[in-house]
Amino acid sequence: MFDGHIHISPGNEGRDTLIRKMRQAGMDGGVLLSQPPPCAASAETLKTWQERLDNLLEWSRLSSRLYPFFWIDPLEKNALRQVHSAVEQGISGFKVICDYFEPGDRRAMKIFQAMADARRPILFHSGILWDGKPSSMYNRPVLFEALLRVRGLKFAMAHISWPWCDEMLAVYGKFLNAQTSNPELDIELFIDITPGTPEIYRREALTKLFKIGYDVDNNVIFGSDCSTNQYNFFWTKKWVQYDRRIMRSLGVSSRVMDKVFSGNARRFLELASEKVRKQALRAGE
Repeated sequence: MFDGHIHISPGNEGRDTLIRKMRQAGMDGGVLLSQPPPCAASAETLKTWQERLDNLLEWSRLSSRLYPFFWIDPLEKNALRQVHSAVEQGISGFKVICDYFEPGDRRAMKIFQAMADARRPILFHSGILWDGKPSSMYNRPVLFEALLRVRGLKFAMAHISWPWCDEMLAVYGKFLNAQTSNPELDIELFIDITPGTPEIYRREALTKLFKIGYDVDNNVIFGSDCSTNQYNFFWTKKWVQYDRRIMRSLGVSSRVMDKVFSGNARRFLELASEKVRKQALRAGE
């Protein structure tokens, strides 16, 4: 299995135990998200982007199955330089949280296009943002429609966009329709089901996700939201077991569950060459 959402915390306390704890959770690999840029930094966070990139690459060397995602503030003056440097040094993708700007901000869109041109996927936070400041208004799913203008983009919206799960599914449907109606658009949206959703909402969210009638089987990715320093394998195992029970009750096949917990992440990272043909519901069908 694959954990698509692991945060690197300040310090190196978990370096000797991360892989072991991930394996205790049944995870063979995962996406590592670097420490945050200044807009979301704490007192303990590394201050310069070079330090954060070096730290990310150092953590990812623990295993060939750890894939480094560099967290960038696309409105920083040197954001384009950060993108080029991170790509040159072998990062697998980028992490972005829009906490003081909309996804469609023209300055940010220029950076997103550079990421797409480099064939690197972007993992966006989406939904309510627990950061102690007014910011969730920038993470409403509908605002991500602006990304339809980014050629060749592959991106994921994290946390099922809770509490705006219905809105997220509507946006997914719009991107799916755009992708299937115009293959030259070359854009694809993935849904990261990292909690997010409190348990009381989980069944409702997954039921809507898998029963809405949209072609989602190849675009759902599991993540834990755990940190490197204290990778909580009890938490991860609990959510895997809980999600599997819900999916089985919904009639989701073992083949699709394997994709959710592994295969779709590999496709998101372009580690798998599998080509999938999708169907979009259209008016009158």
